[in-house]
Amino acid sequence: MKYPIGFQISADQANSSEQECLPPVRSDEPIKSVVRVAFPDRHMTLSYYNDTFDLHKGDIVYVDGKLEGMRGYVVDVSYTFKIKLSDYKRVIAKADTDVHGEFCLAGSHFVTFDRNALPPSKAITWFRAPLKEEDIFVSGSDNSSFLLSDLKGMKVSPEIAERGHDYYTENRVRYLSLDGTTGYAIVEGGETYEVEFTYMNGEISGLVCNCYCSYPCKHQVAAMLQLRETLELIEKHFASKYKQDGFFAAVHKGTLFSLVVDRKESGGFIL
Repeated sequence: MKYPIGFQISADQANSSEQECLPPVRSDEPIKSVVRVAFPDRHMTLSYYNDTFDLHKGDIVYVDGKLEGMRGYVVDVSYTFKIKLSDYKRVIAKADTDVHGEFCLAGSHFVTFDRNALPPSKAITWFRAPLKEEDIFVSGSDNSSFLLSDLKGMKVSPEIAERGHDYYTENRVRYLSLDGTTGYAIVEGGETYEVEFTYMNGEISGLVCNCYCSYPCKHQVAAMLQLRETLELIEKHFASKYKQDGFFAAVHKGTLFSLVVDRKESGGFIL
């Protein structure tokens, strides 16, 4: 059940007649532009000034101003313009949707065992703007733990357990990774939430979420259910691959296609 998917072509293919599948060449240098950015959640399309990135149609971006923090999509780029800067807000960040590597089918998700294919630092840019310098996070732990095979050890209420199960079946766990014993998940609810944990010998500890709940939450439940399913599929189909480096990253199929594939005008992948 392994299907390699890569948004690039091999060196041998590059010399073939299929070079039209290559993505457009992007510059490492910023190119000044005025871009129109669509915000589907607000049903709005607005213009912004950009002097920080080489932007193209389909790019996921974040802006300053009233829509700061909201994910937007570039729908038009103009390189010929004259504007009054004080009239325009700016593009302040661009998501890294440059994905290369081998992915395998694992239920509702694609899974890769290549650390460079889709690390957490890249995946999170698809969902939220970069943190500001003044953003400060603190965390604590009571050193409690529970077995992944028995989630009753999470000691959540029946209502939270049910809602977490709903999030899991609705595939709201958009991204999940395990690097050695360090686990990380991105769960989408009303906002984007990040779940962190330690996994060792079938046991979960240090489970935290950056939502406002002061108790085990539905995002954590959903992440644990997805982790259990993904590890079972890996053990069944890809055990040797996982054991090589002790890393995997899983991304929801719909997320990969809607945020990476569907908005690209060119490129290709192998299935």
